[in-house]
Amino acid sequence: MYVVTAATADGERAGCLVGFASPCSIHPPRFTAWLSTANHTYRVARRASHLAVHVLRDDQKETAALFGGRTGDDTDKFARVDWRPGEGGAPVLVDCRAWLVGEIRERVGGGDHVGFLLAPVEQSPPDPSGTPLLRLGDVTDLRPGHPA
Repeated sequence: MYVVTAATADGERAGCLVGFASPCSIHPPRFTAWLSTANHTYRVARRASHLAVHVLRDDQKETAALFGGRTGDDTDKFARVDWRPGEGGAPVLVDCRAWLVGEIRERVGGGDHVGFLLAPVEQSPPDPSGTPLLRLGDVTDLRPGHPA
């Protein structure tokens, strides 16, 4: 599971829990994150130049619940987590296992989700702890902030 965050040039921030994301090219390096068109984060990401993609540890179910079970339409999620601005202003969650910031190169329609093709420009240092990642099976009991 991933948390994807975005910010606009005027400082509006958003983030959501994402299950559809993957590396999609080695040369050049590319990553695609798919955002639901019903989601507040999608509306912010359409106006952003960069997205940050975060991998959660298996002990970060609370963070998953915040970004997956609350909507940015009525909740400032960033008031509840430590973060810093990354490249292009994309919010980087400080306490994540791993993350990357990518410049948005293309948007690809895919039904009720849009794929944001990212060219990585910044990434976290390697995690020496080997802490397990948060997986889909770990969050199946979450109620989404928006329907898919």
